[in-house]
This record gives sequence, C-alpha cells and structure tokens, in this order.
Amino acid sequence: MSTTQPNPLDDPAADPFEIAAMAAAEITLITGVARHDIALTLGSGWAKAADLIGDTTATIPATEISGFSAPALAGHVGSLRSILLPNGKRALVIGARTHYYENHGVRRVVHSVRTAAAAGARVMVLTNGAGGIRKSWTPGTPVLISDHINLTGDSPLEGATFIDLTDLYSARLREIARGVDPSLDEGVYVQNRGPHYETPAEVQMAKAIGGHIVGMSTALEAIAARQSGMEVLGLSLITNLAAGIQKTPLSHGEVIDAGRTAEPVISALLAKIVAEL
Repeated sequence: MSTTQPNPLDDPAADPFEIAAMAAAEITLITGVARHDIALTLGSGWAKAADLIGDTTATIPATEISGFSAPALAGHVGSLRSILLPNGKRALVIGARTHYYENHGVRRVVHSVRTAAAAGARVMVLTNGAGGIRKSWTPGTPVLISDHINLTGDSPLEGATFIDLTDLYSARLREIARGVDPSLDEGVYVQNRGPHYETPAEVQMAKAIGGHIVGMSTALEAIAARQSGMEVLGLSLITNLAAGIQKTPLSHGEVIDAGRTAEPVISALLAKIVAEL
C-alpha cells in the first residue's frame, strides 16, 4: 500500500476484518507462505529476536501491505518478516506497530494483530518497553504480563461485541516461558494513552489499582487478539523505573539506551521461548 494513498481503515464504512484478510492475502502472495503459525510484535528492545528465531525467507516494507502505517517511533523497524522456525513452523514478525497516541484510530492500532490472525497465526506474542513500578525491577529486566488495565478509554471492539478477557494472557504460554527462564517475574500492565509519560501521581494511581508496569501499547492489541481467537503471550522489557519511583527525569533516549543494552539477552530469551511454542 503506497504511503500516498488513503488508508482503507480510515473509512468508517469499511470492514476492518475484510481489510485484514486482504492484507493477509498480500503477505501470502509476496512470501509464498500459505499460513503463519505464530506472530510476534517486537517492541522497543526486542527487535533482534527476529534474527535469532529462525531463517528469514521474506522481508516486506509494512507500507506495501493494505492497512499498515509507517511506524512513527524510533526503535521500530517498519517491516514484516516471514521466518521459518527450526521446528518447521512459520512466524510472522511485525516490526511496524501503530501506537494509540498517533491518533490514527484503534482500527489501525490493532490491524497488525488482525492481519496475523487472518494469516493463520493462533499464537500472538506482544512485547514492549515499559516503566516498572516495582523497585526490584532494574532497567533491562524482562517481565511476563499476567493481566492488563486499559486506561485509554477505548476498545478495538465495535458495536455490541462482548469478549471475555478473564484469561487473556495465557497461563499456558507463561508457564512455557518460565520453563525457559524460571526467574521470570510477572505483573499487570497498565496502558495509558501517551505520548507523555505518567506523572508520579498517575504512577501511584496505577499501583493502587493493581498495576505493576506502565506503558503506551499492548492492551488494545491483546483485546483484538482475543477477539480473533488467538492465544496471547505478553512480555515487557523494563526500560526504566516509573516516574516518582525513579528520581531522575524520564526520556525516550533512556528507553532506547536501556533497550539497546538489554537487547542481546532478552532477544535470546525470546528466541528460546518461541522455540517451545
């Protein structure tokens, strides 16, 4: 899809699932792969995992596929990769994440997830870089997401669509991850609208309502994955302690630096987890 053309998801009369099916068909045509079994969205600090999980057989600029947008955030590569895993399964790696704060609408935020489902993926791995509320989580710590609190005030579900989120973040997949690394801790992810970082008072509110991790992605994508019948594994890289817990000012540069430092370790960890899925 050309960046000069209007995005079909911006038409309120369009069916987002039909556009996802169209995107999946385009991916099949370009890659020659009829079905992808697993999909991964690689957030800040996680991108190198794509080089470790298997053999890349096709790389596609995301903007060539219907409904996808160019990523606005440094640290996201803007491509889709088809990877042959050692066990013979196929992974679709999404390096083009549309964030809610870009104000493109929720349909674009979750389009990659819906496309992955339409391409056949039954497991969705969502990763991100985020702020930690627990003081024991130093920058560079990977954490499993056990649940989330969606503070965007929005949802990818449209109309009278009711989806149970009781076990949204798969206990089975988290157990597999802990089998690879028993030291993995877990916590509740709180998605805020962004793009500003939380205030210290907002961080304390997140803590009071049960949150342990604060960020600007993942929750809306996870809801869309559940709607599409996918099993979800969520992982956060703690890039910094959240505002008020960390005593120095927050910056995106700090997030990028922490991700770059942790990338070899967490990417190797994720590759080992994917091998077990």
